[in-house]
Amino acid sequence: MDPAARAAYIDGMNIGTRLFTLLHGRRVGTDAEGNVYYQERRPRAGLRGRRWVAYAGPPEASAVPPEWHAWLHYTTDAPITETPRRPWQKPHEPNLTGTPEGYRPPGHDYQGGVRAPATGDYEAWTPGG
Repeated sequence: MDPAARAAYIDGMNIGTRLFTLLHGRRVGTDAEGNVYYQERRPRAGLRGRRWVAYAGPPEASAVPPEWHAWLHYTTDAPITETPRRPWQKPHEPNLTGTPEGYRPPGHDYQGGVRAPATGDYEAWTPGG
């Protein structure tokens, strides 16, 4: 890989991860999103080698495809080959929890704070009763 392309892949990392990747990392592969996966060149004695990902965009753990997730978590020794998507599989959507686009149910403070009144079929629990 040419130095410019390698630098583009690791630009999103902090300085510590970037240095560790340059000194100790061996590129294993990339996924369709452009995330790059690394493994330690020489694992420490008695320990399994570290594995990590350099995200193509913002660090979003839910953007790691299942094939690479299995490899990152030592479920498989080698990355599973990516297969074409099936018609019933949906494209990836990032986890929006904690962002303005996240789901807010009716009655949430940001949705006005008013929810529908409880119906008559609800009976509150009371201790000892």
